[in-house]
Amino acid sequence: MRKLKNTLYILTPDYYLGCKLDTIIMYDKESKEVGRIPIHNLEGIVSFGYRGVSPSLMKLCATMNVSIVFLDPNGSYLSRIQPPITGNVYLRELQYQKMCSMVSFDIAKNCVLGKIYNSRWLIERYIRDHPMQIDMEKMKRVSNDLLICMKKISSCTDKDFLRAIEGEAARKYFSVFSEMILQKNGFEFNGRSRRPPLDRVNALLSLAYTLEVSMITSSLESVGLDPYIGAFHVERSGRPALSLDLVEEFRPLVCDRFVLSMINKRVINKNDFKILENGAVLLTDNGKKKFFSEWQKKKLEVFTHPYLKEKMEWGLAPYVQASLLAKYLRDELDAYPVILWK
Repeated sequence: MRKLKNTLYILTPDYYLGCKLDTIIMYDKESKEVGRIPIHNLEGIVSFGYRGVSPSLMKLCATMNVSIVFLDPNGSYLSRIQPPITGNVYLRELQYQKMCSMVSFDIAKNCVLGKIYNSRWLIERYIRDHPMQIDMEKMKRVSNDLLICMKKISSCTDKDFLRAIEGEAARKYFSVFSEMILQKNGFEFNGRSRRPPLDRVNALLSLAYTLEVSMITSSLESVGLDPYIGAFHVERSGRPALSLDLVEEFRPLVCDRFVLSMINKRVINKNDFKILENGAVLLTDNGKKKFFSEWQKKKLEVFTHPYLKEKMEWGLAPYVQASLLAKYLRDELDAYPVILWK
Protein backbone atom coordinates (compact mmCIF):
# COMPACT_ATOMS: atom_id res chain seq x y z
CA MET A 1 0.00 0.00 0.00
CA ARG A 2 1.21 3.46 -0.90
CA LYS A 3 2.24 5.67 2.03
CA LEU A 4 0.23 8.84 2.62
CA LYS A 5 2.47 11.91 2.69
CA ASN A 6 1.82 15.51 3.69
CA THR A 7 0.70 18.49 1.62
CA LEU A 8 2.28 21.92 2.06
CA TYR A 9 -0.32 24.72 1.96
CA ILE A 10 0.99 28.24 1.26
CA LEU A 11 -1.78 30.56 2.46
CA THR A 12 0.08 33.88 2.22
CA PRO A 13 -0.29 35.29 -1.35
CA ASP A 14 2.99 37.22 -1.20
CA TYR A 15 5.20 34.20 -0.49
CA TYR A 16 7.67 32.97 -3.12
CA LEU A 17 9.06 29.43 -3.03
CA GLY A 18 12.58 28.38 -3.86
CA CYS A 19 14.86 25.54 -2.81
CA LYS A 20 18.34 24.58 -1.70
CA LEU A 21 19.30 20.94 -2.14
CA ASP A 22 16.22 18.97 -0.99
CA THR A 23 14.69 21.74 1.12
CA ILE A 24 11.87 24.09 0.13
CA ILE A 25 12.51 27.69 1.20
CA MET A 26 9.74 30.26 1.64
CA TYR A 27 10.42 33.97 1.07
CA ASP A 28 8.20 36.93 1.92
CA LYS A 29 7.58 39.94 -0.35
CA GLU A 30 10.87 41.52 0.80
CA SER A 31 12.67 38.32 -0.30
CA LYS A 32 13.42 37.49 3.34
CA GLU A 33 13.52 33.80 4.23
CA VAL A 34 10.60 32.90 6.51
CA GLY A 35 10.68 29.11 6.61
CA ARG A 36 12.15 25.82 5.40
CA ILE A 37 10.44 22.48 4.73
CA PRO A 38 12.17 19.22 3.67
CA ILE A 39 10.60 17.87 0.49
CA HIS A 40 10.98 14.17 1.31
CA ASN A 41 7.69 13.80 3.20
CA LEU A 42 5.58 15.87 0.79
CA GLU A 43 3.27 14.63 -1.94
CA GLY A 44 2.07 18.07 -3.04
CA ILE A 45 2.20 21.84 -2.64
CA VAL A 46 -0.92 24.04 -2.79
CA SER A 47 -0.23 27.76 -3.14
CA PHE A 48 -2.76 30.60 -2.73
CA GLY A 49 -0.83 33.29 -4.52
CA TYR A 50 0.62 34.77 -7.67
CA ARG A 51 4.35 35.07 -6.92
CA GLY A 52 4.95 31.45 -7.82
CA VAL A 53 7.94 29.14 -7.44
CA SER A 54 11.47 29.05 -8.81
CA PRO A 55 12.44 26.89 -11.81
CA SER A 56 14.85 24.97 -9.57
CA LEU A 57 12.00 24.05 -7.23
CA MET A 58 9.82 22.97 -10.15
CA LYS A 59 12.66 20.68 -11.28
CA LEU A 60 13.08 19.32 -7.76
CA CYS A 61 9.33 18.65 -7.44
CA ALA A 62 9.32 16.85 -10.79
CA THR A 63 12.24 14.70 -9.64
CA MET A 64 10.61 13.92 -6.27
CA ASN A 65 7.13 13.36 -7.77
CA VAL A 66 5.60 16.30 -5.90
CA SER A 67 2.75 18.15 -7.63
CA ILE A 68 2.26 21.93 -7.35
CA VAL A 69 -1.26 23.36 -7.49
CA PHE A 70 -1.91 27.09 -7.82
CA LEU A 71 -5.14 28.61 -6.49
CA ASP A 72 -5.90 32.31 -6.48
CA PRO A 73 -6.27 34.00 -3.06
CA ASN A 74 -10.01 33.26 -3.23
CA GLY A 75 -9.46 29.51 -3.59
CA SER A 76 -10.31 29.19 -7.29
CA TYR A 77 -8.21 26.80 -9.32
CA LEU A 78 -5.58 28.37 -11.59
CA SER A 79 -3.17 25.67 -12.75
CA ARG A 80 -1.01 22.74 -11.68
CA ILE A 81 2.52 21.55 -12.31
CA GLN A 82 2.59 17.77 -12.38
CA PRO A 83 5.59 15.43 -12.61
CA PRO A 84 5.78 13.38 -15.82
CA ILE A 85 3.05 10.74 -16.15
CA THR A 86 4.32 7.31 -15.21
CA GLY A 87 2.95 3.93 -16.13
CA ASN A 88 2.47 1.89 -19.25
CA VAL A 89 1.67 3.76 -22.46
CA TYR A 90 -0.50 0.81 -23.42
CA LEU A 91 -2.79 1.57 -20.49
CA ARG A 92 -3.46 5.06 -21.85
CA GLU A 93 -4.04 3.65 -25.33
CA LEU A 94 -6.50 1.20 -23.76
CA GLN A 95 -8.19 4.06 -21.91
CA TYR A 96 -8.66 6.05 -25.14
CA GLN A 97 -10.16 3.01 -26.89
CA LYS A 98 -12.53 2.03 -24.10
CA MET A 99 -13.73 5.56 -23.42
CA CYS A 100 -15.16 5.45 -26.94
CA SER A 101 -17.04 2.20 -26.26
CA MET A 102 -19.86 0.99 -23.98
CA VAL A 103 -17.24 0.54 -21.25
CA SER A 104 -17.36 4.33 -20.88
CA PHE A 105 -21.11 4.21 -20.20
CA ASP A 106 -20.69 1.46 -17.60
CA ILE A 107 -18.10 3.56 -15.75
CA ALA A 108 -20.34 6.63 -15.93
CA LYS A 109 -23.31 4.71 -14.49
CA ASN A 110 -21.23 3.45 -11.57
CA CYS A 111 -19.86 6.94 -10.82
CA VAL A 112 -23.36 8.46 -10.74
CA LEU A 113 -24.70 5.54 -8.73
CA GLY A 114 -21.92 6.03 -6.19
CA LYS A 115 -22.71 9.73 -5.84
CA ILE A 116 -26.45 9.19 -5.34
CA TYR A 117 -25.98 6.19 -3.03
CA ASN A 118 -23.56 8.09 -0.77
CA SER A 119 -25.77 11.20 -0.83
CA ARG A 120 -28.69 9.09 0.35
CA TRP A 121 -26.53 7.42 2.98
CA LEU A 122 -25.61 10.85 4.42
CA ILE A 123 -29.27 11.85 4.57
CA GLU A 124 -30.23 8.56 6.22
CA ARG A 125 -27.51 9.04 8.81
CA TYR A 126 -28.91 12.44 9.82
CA ILE A 127 -32.42 10.94 9.98
CA ARG A 128 -31.07 8.30 12.36
CA ASP A 129 -28.80 10.51 14.50
CA HIS A 130 -30.67 13.85 14.64
CA PRO A 131 -34.41 13.14 14.43
CA MET A 132 -35.34 16.06 16.70
CA GLN A 133 -33.26 18.67 14.86
CA ILE A 134 -34.35 18.10 11.26
CA ASP A 135 -37.53 18.01 9.19
CA MET A 136 -37.95 14.23 9.24
CA GLU A 137 -40.73 14.06 6.65
CA LYS A 138 -38.84 16.18 4.16
CA MET A 139 -35.63 14.22 4.62
CA LYS A 140 -37.39 10.87 4.26
CA ARG A 141 -39.15 12.07 1.13
CA VAL A 142 -35.88 13.10 -0.50
CA SER A 143 -34.23 9.86 0.60
CA ASN A 144 -36.98 7.94 -1.18
CA ASP A 145 -36.60 10.18 -4.26
CA LEU A 146 -32.89 9.35 -4.38
CA LEU A 147 -33.69 5.65 -4.13
CA ILE A 148 -35.95 6.04 -7.17
CA CYS A 149 -33.13 7.81 -9.03
CA MET A 150 -30.81 4.91 -8.24
CA LYS A 151 -33.31 2.45 -9.66
CA LYS A 152 -33.62 4.52 -12.83
CA ILE A 153 -29.89 4.11 -13.47
CA SER A 154 -30.24 0.34 -13.99
CA SER A 155 -32.58 0.93 -16.95
CA CYS A 156 -30.72 3.98 -18.31
CA THR A 157 -29.62 3.55 -21.92
CA ASP A 158 -27.69 6.72 -22.82
CA LYS A 159 -25.55 9.39 -21.19
CA ASP A 160 -28.01 12.23 -21.73
CA PHE A 161 -30.63 10.36 -19.70
CA LEU A 162 -27.97 9.55 -17.10
CA ARG A 163 -27.05 13.24 -16.83
CA ALA A 164 -30.73 14.07 -16.34
CA ILE A 165 -30.93 11.54 -13.49
CA GLU A 166 -27.77 12.93 -11.90
CA GLY A 167 -29.08 16.49 -12.17
CA GLU A 168 -32.43 15.55 -10.64
CA ALA A 169 -30.72 13.72 -7.77
CA ALA A 170 -28.39 16.68 -7.09
CA ARG A 171 -31.34 19.10 -6.92
CA LYS A 172 -33.17 16.81 -4.51
CA TYR A 173 -30.10 16.33 -2.34
CA PHE A 174 -29.22 20.02 -2.05
CA SER A 175 -32.87 20.87 -1.33
CA VAL A 176 -32.36 19.31 2.13
CA PHE A 177 -28.67 20.11 2.64
CA SER A 178 -29.58 22.97 4.98
CA GLU A 179 -31.39 20.45 7.23
CA MET A 180 -28.01 18.84 7.94
CA ILE A 181 -26.55 22.17 9.06
CA LEU A 182 -27.41 21.96 12.74
CA GLN A 183 -25.61 25.18 13.74
CA LYS A 184 -27.03 27.79 11.38
CA ASN A 185 -25.56 30.92 12.96
CA GLY A 186 -24.28 32.53 9.76
CA PHE A 187 -24.37 29.28 7.77
CA GLU A 188 -27.67 29.57 5.93
CA PHE A 189 -27.79 27.58 2.68
CA ASN A 190 -30.24 28.11 -0.19
CA GLY A 191 -28.64 25.98 -2.89
CA ARG A 192 -25.33 25.65 -4.71
CA SER A 193 -23.63 28.78 -6.02
CA ARG A 194 -20.27 28.76 -7.79
CA ARG A 195 -17.78 31.20 -9.30
CA PRO A 196 -18.16 32.93 -6.94
CA PRO A 197 -19.73 31.19 -3.92
CA LEU A 198 -22.39 33.46 -2.47
CA ASP A 199 -22.57 32.14 1.09
CA ARG A 200 -20.28 30.59 3.68
CA VAL A 201 -21.42 27.01 3.08
CA ASN A 202 -20.78 27.25 -0.64
CA ALA A 203 -17.34 28.76 0.00
CA LEU A 204 -16.42 25.67 2.04
CA LEU A 205 -17.96 23.20 -0.41
CA SER A 206 -16.22 24.74 -3.42
CA LEU A 207 -12.81 24.65 -1.79
CA ALA A 208 -13.27 21.06 -0.62
CA TYR A 209 -14.34 19.96 -4.11
CA THR A 210 -11.37 21.76 -5.69
CA LEU A 211 -8.90 20.00 -3.39
CA GLU A 212 -10.50 16.57 -3.90
CA VAL A 213 -10.41 16.96 -7.70
CA SER A 214 -6.73 17.91 -7.47
CA MET A 215 -5.99 14.79 -5.38
CA ILE A 216 -7.83 12.58 -7.87
CA THR A 217 -6.02 14.16 -10.84
CA SER A 218 -2.66 13.41 -9.23
CA SER A 219 -3.78 9.87 -8.44
CA LEU A 220 -4.93 9.17 -12.00
CA GLU A 221 -1.66 10.43 -13.43
CA SER A 222 0.35 8.42 -10.89
CA VAL A 223 -1.20 5.15 -12.11
CA GLY A 224 -0.71 6.13 -15.76
CA LEU A 225 -4.23 7.26 -16.73
CA ASP A 226 -5.11 10.47 -18.57
CA PRO A 227 -7.33 12.59 -16.29
CA TYR A 228 -8.66 14.58 -19.25
CA ILE A 229 -10.34 11.65 -21.04
CA GLY A 230 -13.49 10.89 -19.06
CA ALA A 231 -16.58 8.71 -19.16
CA PHE A 232 -19.41 10.90 -17.89
CA HIS A 233 -18.38 14.56 -17.95
CA VAL A 234 -18.14 16.30 -21.31
CA GLU A 235 -14.55 16.67 -22.44
CA ARG A 236 -13.29 20.23 -22.87
CA SER A 237 -9.79 21.59 -23.29
CA GLY A 238 -8.12 21.94 -19.91
CA ARG A 239 -10.94 20.16 -18.06
CA PRO A 240 -9.97 16.95 -16.18
CA ALA A 241 -13.13 15.06 -17.17
CA LEU A 242 -12.06 11.73 -15.66
CA SER A 243 -11.15 13.43 -12.37
CA LEU A 244 -14.63 14.97 -12.29
CA ASP A 245 -16.10 11.50 -12.93
CA LEU A 246 -14.26 9.90 -10.02
CA VAL A 247 -14.86 12.80 -7.62
CA GLU A 248 -18.62 12.15 -7.73
CA GLU A 249 -18.50 9.30 -5.21
CA PHE A 250 -16.29 11.43 -2.93
CA ARG A 251 -18.46 14.57 -2.89
CA PRO A 252 -21.00 13.46 -0.26
CA LEU A 253 -18.72 10.90 1.33
CA VAL A 254 -15.69 13.11 2.01
CA CYS A 255 -16.29 16.75 1.05
CA ASP A 256 -19.88 17.27 2.24
CA ARG A 257 -19.32 15.33 5.48
CA PHE A 258 -16.16 17.34 6.10
CA VAL A 259 -17.92 20.69 5.61
CA LEU A 260 -20.91 19.70 7.74
CA SER A 261 -18.62 18.47 10.51
CA MET A 262 -16.64 21.74 10.57
CA ILE A 263 -19.85 23.76 10.84
CA ASN A 264 -21.78 21.55 13.25
CA LYS A 265 -18.81 21.09 15.59
CA ARG A 266 -18.20 24.87 15.46
CA VAL A 267 -14.63 24.42 14.33
CA ILE A 268 -15.26 27.33 11.97
CA ASN A 269 -17.53 30.32 12.55
CA LYS A 270 -19.03 33.17 10.56
CA ASN A 271 -16.16 35.50 11.46
CA ASP A 272 -13.76 33.27 9.49
CA PHE A 273 -15.22 34.64 6.23
CA LYS A 274 -15.24 37.92 4.36
CA ILE A 275 -17.81 39.25 1.90
CA LEU A 276 -16.62 41.12 -1.17
CA GLU A 277 -18.44 43.93 -2.98
CA ASN A 278 -19.68 41.55 -5.70
CA GLY A 279 -21.29 39.32 -3.07
CA ALA A 280 -18.62 36.62 -3.15
CA VAL A 281 -17.98 34.98 0.22
CA LEU A 282 -14.40 33.90 0.91
CA LEU A 283 -12.41 32.47 3.79
CA THR A 284 -10.15 34.81 5.72
CA ASP A 285 -6.53 33.83 6.33
CA ASN A 286 -7.50 32.50 9.75
CA GLY A 287 -10.40 30.61 8.19
CA LYS A 288 -8.05 29.01 5.66
CA LYS A 289 -5.72 27.89 8.45
CA LYS A 290 -8.63 26.18 10.22
CA PHE A 291 -9.85 24.62 6.99
CA PHE A 292 -6.52 23.10 5.98
CA SER A 293 -5.72 21.94 9.49
CA GLU A 294 -8.97 19.98 9.57
CA TRP A 295 -8.55 18.82 5.96
CA GLN A 296 -5.21 17.22 6.84
CA LYS A 297 -6.85 15.47 9.80
CA LYS A 298 -9.61 14.19 7.51
CA LYS A 299 -7.06 12.76 5.09
CA LEU A 300 -5.46 10.83 7.97
CA GLU A 301 -8.72 9.25 9.17
CA VAL A 302 -8.73 5.48 8.72
CA PHE A 303 -11.63 3.58 7.16
CA THR A 304 -12.21 0.10 5.79
CA HIS A 305 -12.57 0.08 2.01
CA PRO A 306 -15.91 -1.68 1.32
CA TYR A 307 -14.61 -3.49 -1.77
CA LEU A 308 -11.04 -4.33 -0.79
CA LYS A 309 -11.90 -4.94 2.89
CA GLU A 310 -8.64 -3.22 3.85
CA LYS A 311 -8.02 -0.37 6.26
CA MET A 312 -6.53 2.80 4.81
CA GLU A 313 -6.51 6.59 5.22
CA TRP A 314 -9.09 8.67 3.36
CA GLY A 315 -6.20 10.54 1.77
CA LEU A 316 -5.21 7.32 -0.02
CA ALA A 317 -8.71 6.57 -1.30
CA PRO A 318 -8.33 8.58 -4.57
CA TYR A 319 -5.17 6.63 -5.43
CA VAL A 320 -6.89 3.33 -4.63
CA GLN A 321 -9.89 4.20 -6.82
CA ALA A 322 -7.61 5.25 -9.67
CA SER A 323 -5.80 1.92 -9.37
CA LEU A 324 -9.08 -0.01 -9.41
CA LEU A 325 -10.21 1.88 -12.50
CA ALA A 326 -6.95 0.98 -14.23
CA LYS A 327 -7.51 -2.68 -13.33
CA TYR A 328 -10.99 -2.53 -14.80
CA LEU A 329 -9.72 -1.03 -18.04
CA ARG A 330 -7.20 -3.88 -18.23
CA ASP A 331 -10.06 -6.39 -17.80
CA GLU A 332 -8.76 -7.49 -14.40
CA LEU A 333 -12.10 -6.58 -12.77
CA ASP A 334 -15.68 -7.11 -13.94
CA ALA A 335 -16.68 -3.51 -13.12
CA TYR A 336 -15.29 -0.31 -11.64
CA PRO A 337 -16.06 -0.65 -7.89
CA VAL A 338 -17.06 2.77 -6.56
CA ILE A 339 -17.05 3.29 -2.80
CA LEU A 340 -20.58 2.60 -1.57
CA TRP A 341 -20.53 3.61 2.09
CA LYS A 342 -22.36 1.65 4.79
